[in-house]
Amino acid sequence: MTKVHSPREHRSAWVWRTGLLLGLGMLVWLWWWQAPDEAAWLALVKSQLADLQRWHQASPWQFRAAFFTLYLLVAAFSVPGIAVLTVAAGAVLGLGWGVLLVSFASTLGATLSFYLARYLFADWLRTRMGPRVQAMRHSVSREGALYLLGLRLIPVVPFGLVNLLMGLSTLRARTFYGVSQIGMLPSTVIYVAAGQQLGTLSSAREVLSPALLLALAVAGLAVGLLPLVAKQVLARLQQRRLLAPWRNQRPRRFDTNLVVIGGGAGGLVSAYVAAAAQAKVTLVEERALGGDCLHYGCVPSKALIHSAKVAQQVRNAAQFGVVAPAPDLDFPALMARIHKVIASIAPHDSVERYTALGVDVLQGHATIINPWTVEVTRPGQGPQRIRTRAIVIAAGAQPVVPDLPGLHDVGFATSDTLWSQLALCATLPARIVVLGGGPIGCELGQAFARLGAAVTVVEAGERLLPREDPEVSDLVQSALQGDGVQVLTQHQALRCTKGSGDDAQKSLLVRDLRSGLEHTLCFDLLVCAVGRRARLQGYGLETLGIATERTVPTNAYLQTVFPTIYAAGDVAGPYQFTHAAAHQAWYATVNALWGDFKRFAADYRHLPVTTFVSPEVARVGLNAREVDAQGVAFELTRFDLADLDRALCEAGDAAPRGFVHVLTVPGSDRILGVTIVADRAAEMLAEYVLAMRKGLGLKAVLGTVHAYPTFTEANKYAAGNWQRAHVPAWLLRGARWFHTWRRG
Repeated sequence: MTKVHSPREHRSAWVWRTGLLLGLGMLVWLWWWQAPDEAAWLALVKSQLADLQRWHQASPWQFRAAFFTLYLLVAAFSVPGIAVLTVAAGAVLGLGWGVLLVSFASTLGATLSFYLARYLFADWLRTRMGPRVQAMRHSVSREGALYLLGLRLIPVVPFGLVNLLMGLSTLRARTFYGVSQIGMLPSTVIYVAAGQQLGTLSSAREVLSPALLLALAVAGLAVGLLPLVAKQVLARLQQRRLLAPWRNQRPRRFDTNLVVIGGGAGGLVSAYVAAAAQAKVTLVEERALGGDCLHYGCVPSKALIHSAKVAQQVRNAAQFGVVAPAPDLDFPALMARIHKVIASIAPHDSVERYTALGVDVLQGHATIINPWTVEVTRPGQGPQRIRTRAIVIAAGAQPVVPDLPGLHDVGFATSDTLWSQLALCATLPARIVVLGGGPIGCELGQAFARLGAAVTVVEAGERLLPREDPEVSDLVQSALQGDGVQVLTQHQALRCTKGSGDDAQKSLLVRDLRSGLEHTLCFDLLVCAVGRRARLQGYGLETLGIATERTVPTNAYLQTVFPTIYAAGDVAGPYQFTHAAAHQAWYATVNALWGDFKRFAADYRHLPVTTFVSPEVARVGLNAREVDAQGVAFELTRFDLADLDRALCEAGDAAPRGFVHVLTVPGSDRILGVTIVADRAAEMLAEYVLAMRKGLGLKAVLGTVHAYPTFTEANKYAAGNWQRAHVPAWLLRGARWFHTWRRG
């Protein structure tokens, strides 16, 4: 199934735009239809040169006005022959008037084309030009008007293309006009001057000799490099200004090339990359290596989720023709398995492994003293100061504890403390309340319910997983409710209470934001899963003047305000995923080690995201909610898992749940984003991540052989749905006629 969606903000202007488009379209068609090509233009001008000169001598102002108008229209609509018109200006008007009229007419025409691209043809141009628009916008934002000046000084760069692309940029119109006026002047003078030799020219291209073309190219290249050089100079000056108060503390020699603060996903990758690059690196971690993901997050939660999945399979075994008793939960054994899984993965992140890789691992607390010095405090030892060329902060994040009256009196668990609290329990708590309907809350809530607890998920927002499309949220809520979870969206937690005595009842008072009614939820375990915030306090950032409100502010290269200090992972944001931290750590480390010579901007365009509920929710790129909010035209192609053979093989009494949503550029197979809801969505998504990373479209996915029967076939079928929707009707009619004719 394929649907095309257009941005809401463009609908209101449909009427006047349609009329204007029809008028301009007719004008452009007439010009292009009647206008000869460049060779014909040159022949026409040469044959009529004497008549044109006589007209100019008889009525100079009339001729100049007519020529100016003609040139402006040719420039505005990029009609072939503009170079020949410039040459003709020199032959008829002479150097002075020729340069004057051509310079202003070409710039005004270019500005008109600029306005048409920005206010009339923007959607169509973005669809047709795609990546070129993004590349140009990035260059303009980085280099500003100097980028346009470099293009204008190189005459081989298409005149009309520059106008259209700049219309889609953030460049101001008056800046565009001024830079174009200056940038096109040199080539205008050259062409007009060459017009005096019009009789000897057989092509407008002969105006540019190889030597002249090389000179202009060198000039354009010099101007193109100017913003880069200027940016480097300004960056150096800014660095000197920032480091000025600390200059007398800069060491002459360094103990190490890099100090990494934090031994979680980001810190471990950073240390690994630095050691692989043969740099001397020191890794400082106060707690156990592996960070939150290994000890409190991804690993234990996924182990719990799998145990819950097994319990659910046993519970539903009769649907598959297997007679089995109801699952009997051995909770201590379940918790022992979780800790066994952690122990089996821990060697991958151990001190011994990283020491063998060449990393100097220090167990202690790190404090940044100045941009080149880190002080490490270890238990039972005096502080040790390390002089380093660069620092990467990868301290991770910690759970947010809501300011809820009575919360600390009743006791609660977070994603960090949950596992140690559960390890003390002989049985699974019978009644569990989860605060927060984000990924963590949904994952834990469903898992506990499948293990047999009475679970209530409280979410203040309108729906679960608010970053996903509404249809995804609805399906996840239905899945949780099907597993016995009570889902209370648009409910505000008011306060916690606890009765008296050793066996006092614990409860949470909530208010329904729709009706205003209040009711009480009794619980044995309260889990706070309302979010996580960067771990920024106690590392000396405040002393240095680095902002620590939410995350550490960084530039595109993950560099803080200090050129020697970088940040990666949760402390840098905006993503709080293990793979995002590892992704950022590579950029931060490479830039920290080699940034004086070559830097790399972090690329988040193809970052996958997965929520491990059942069915899983995985996506990459934009979803329908995001493209609609951004006003981007898109086409939606859908394939339902209910039609997938492998899903039907593994389904019980109910039909398979889930779907594949692919967003593409209208009329193109270029992928804007993918959302998959399925039991193996995370694995299925990898194919689309690779396709988007390599610039491949749905045709490439459709042309890839997929093993049968597999869940990844859903990707091929989604691509097939897109292909069927884009087969021209006339082609189908022609094929039908052909086969009818073949039958006789």
